[in-house]
Amino acid sequence: MRYLLAFMAIVLVFAMVKPDWEWNEYLGGPDRNHYSPLTQINRSNVKQLQVAWEFKTGDSSGQIQCNPIVVDGVLYGTTASIEVFALNAATGKEIWRNRNASAVKWYSLNRGVSYWKNGDDKRIFFSAGNILYAMNASTGKPVLSFGDSGRVDLRVGLGQQAANKFVISSTPGTIFENLIIMPLRLSEGADAAPGYIQAFDARTGKLVWVFKTIPGPGEFGYETWEPNNYLNVDVGGANSWAGMSVDHQRGMIFVPTGSAGFDFWGGNRKGNNLFANCLLALNVRTGKRIWHYQFTHHDVWDRDIPSPPNLLKINRNGKLIDAVVQITKQGFVYAFERETGKSIYEIKEVPVATDGVEGESLSPTQPIPVMPEAFSRQSLTEKDLNPWSENKEELLAAFRKYRKNRYDPPSEQGTLIFPGFDGGGEWGGASFDQESGLLYVNANEMPFILKLNKNKNYLNNSLSIGNRIYINNCISCHKADFSGSPASGIPNLKGISARRDSGFIKSVVSRGKGMMPGFVQLK
Repeated sequence: MRYLLAFMAIVLVFAMVKPDWEWNEYLGGPDRNHYSPLTQINRSNVKQLQVAWEFKTGDSSGQIQCNPIVVDGVLYGTTASIEVFALNAATGKEIWRNRNASAVKWYSLNRGVSYWKNGDDKRIFFSAGNILYAMNASTGKPVLSFGDSGRVDLRVGLGQQAANKFVISSTPGTIFENLIIMPLRLSEGADAAPGYIQAFDARTGKLVWVFKTIPGPGEFGYETWEPNNYLNVDVGGANSWAGMSVDHQRGMIFVPTGSAGFDFWGGNRKGNNLFANCLLALNVRTGKRIWHYQFTHHDVWDRDIPSPPNLLKINRNGKLIDAVVQITKQGFVYAFERETGKSIYEIKEVPVATDGVEGESLSPTQPIPVMPEAFSRQSLTEKDLNPWSENKEELLAAFRKYRKNRYDPPSEQGTLIFPGFDGGGEWGGASFDQESGLLYVNANEMPFILKLNKNKNYLNNSLSIGNRIYINNCISCHKADFSGSPASGIPNLKGISARRDSGFIKSVVSRGKGMMPGFVQLK
């Protein structure tokens, strides 16, 4: 039996016997398949597993979403406040821990580190805020020859328009030869920076190439936007936050991209908006586009691509095909031939509603794969509501007034988004067992209600400056009464000044925390 690794404990047990296979990249390897060919643990003895050791990070300022890597018997990872550590993978003994690399305590999510080597030069790369750091893998000390004394600003290739905008990276960069290609996490509002794809020299930190996901005049895809959208005025995003996969043999990198900002209204970005919501196949050495596929045209449903694609082989009609497979928030699986981008299974452009709110201009069709079958339900009916709810009639009345068809546009009456904004497919991605040919997906089916309200308060000078700032930046998550949604990780802000000091609040607002982006534009 083969095992798909998802938890640190199993990685550690494997490391104890010094296997000839390691978990040396994010999600296991450049194919992002979460796959181990090891057989020591099987059905007959898995119940006998015991904890071999524990390592306590000692901080609790946020979530640990790190997928640690193991290289040459050393486990590398990050803590909740993005302190980087190296452990003996067999014993759990700390080798080094860098507590001061960023000189600032960060609360944003971080999913791990990248490893690069050239002979005896071995480095760990990680990011905190808008900075990419290079550290000696043996000592944890900065590599002073990289960038500016071991650090590079991730805004360098985004242009002047990104100078005062929220730009961080939560997911490890992808290594190819002497390059590191970096994912970016941005604001999802009208203040979003452009989400260009950037490759840096792993030795020097110099910017090697940039792929513009919001193309300018004369560039492929420019006509799918409004003429001035490339200037990043009230339009940004189209970034790859989830990470990438790389085919070393072909020299190709596969880059999933997210939505354009603002997430839920695109009247100021008419068109299909390439290269938002796409899978990009790029020449990894040059950044030149080989092919692309767009999963959602003119996205207003926050249907960003949630995870790196999987590189695997598909047996189709007796022919073994090198494929790239992408899961989506909608619960679909799309499969393409790696070299050409040709879809392995039929995809239909299905007519959808176009009666959006005032000023909106929606695509008349959206692409739906015929195969494979969706891994998440595609509709929610009255029969799915809780029959034992105390307010059943109230729930039914609310449910009946919402728009509910797939790809119904955001509306003032309310539109049911199902699967919800968190998927369908989630950021952990899919696992592929190359022996059985099975793809495993951790799926979510929580419905969301999306409701648009006209912004009547933007120029209302009777409101205080603080009220206007809160309404325009915070109310959509933290609600008008500050109650938030603690069950979904959005804290209740009532009495926050009594629970936290002003320094903490200022830090969280400017740098972000958890899934909340930073608002660096707020002074």
